[in-house]
Amino acid sequence: MIRNGHGLAGGAEPPGPGARAAVRVWCDGCYDMVHYGHSNQLRQARAMGDYLIVGVHTDEEISKHKGPPVFTQEERYKMVKAIKWVDEVVPAAPYVTTLETLDKFRCDFCVHGNDITLTVDGRDTYEEVKQAGRYRECKRTQGVSTTDLVGRMLLMTKAHHSGQEMSSEYRAYADSFGKCPGGRNPWTGVSQFLQTSRKIIQFASGKEPQPGETIIYVAGAFDLFHIGHVDFLAKAHGLAERPYVIAGLHFDQEVNHYKGKNYPIMNLHERTLSVLACRYVSEVVIGAPYAVTAELLDHFKVDLVCHGKTEIVPDKDGSDPYQEPKKRGIFRQIDSGSNLTTDLIVQRIIKNRLEYEARNQKKEAKELAFLEAVKQQEELPERGSHVAF
Repeated sequence: MIRNGHGLAGGAEPPGPGARAAVRVWCDGCYDMVHYGHSNQLRQARAMGDYLIVGVHTDEEISKHKGPPVFTQEERYKMVKAIKWVDEVVPAAPYVTTLETLDKFRCDFCVHGNDITLTVDGRDTYEEVKQAGRYRECKRTQGVSTTDLVGRMLLMTKAHHSGQEMSSEYRAYADSFGKCPGGRNPWTGVSQFLQTSRKIIQFASGKEPQPGETIIYVAGAFDLFHIGHVDFLAKAHGLAERPYVIAGLHFDQEVNHYKGKNYPIMNLHERTLSVLACRYVSEVVIGAPYAVTAELLDHFKVDLVCHGKTEIVPDKDGSDPYQEPKKRGIFRQIDSGSNLTTDLIVQRIIKNRLEYEARNQKKEAKELAFLEAVKQQEELPERGSHVAF
């Protein structure tokens, strides 16, 4: 059980401590296939100031500099807005971050992870703000990347599930892109995610339900956390004036039982962080039972249980997993208005497999060329010190 801090975007900008002017922070990026690595970057950026503005690039800009995105720009805007540390989203942000952009949105500085982002011609997109001293860096989250998630979908293995070793096939895929510890590129990363209690606490920072709040329980896999999930959670959150939404996440083996293939794509620990980052969720139950039991409802004092329009798969004994809340008259099926599912995302990836593989190889080649140029630049003074006069 993890409690989650949450708030809704678009509120008034908070003043800084001691009534000083609020420190406004800028982040930007593609935010394609938003995962907990993106959320962790935004969490760290928000901690550096008082108000976080996130610029999201258009499909056209991403296609020009990197290759086709998995999600449309409208989908990506909505996903970033749902992250609880984000105060404001700027659509169609320029791919290259300039002082003009920072000044336009009254931002003191921008924050990026300790990797690099390059233009189509191999230039550092943060060069101008770095030179002006208005650039800050945060730690990149190890163990997750869009490349890694794409690899899991294409290979259809279960190596990423909790308790599973990385298979030789999965490692070969990762190494072919230079993404494992044995690979060449240190940034675009495929590596195994290691969950820690510290990471969960950083994402959780929440509160207990207060008197008068309506406790709403939802359950599922929440795999590859996407806008279909966001729309559903927003709808559930909107059912009460003072909602307290608890999300129950099923174990990997349970999800695999009712979904089959290599689902879930993200393991339980990864899915936990993804859901904790959502502003509509107050608390997460890690490894919730598939059947919503009387014990669970009584323990959390649940007022309402919600499920979307997706099929309800019977429990292993053939019973309805929602029979108890239905018996109590607190079950409600809601329509999120979104038809996006994890299956559809996987279909998008498989359909465009060659394009995504080419994109990743092109990205790595640019990054390696940039690394080599930096290395040569650093060696120049060293060589000069040995010149005889």
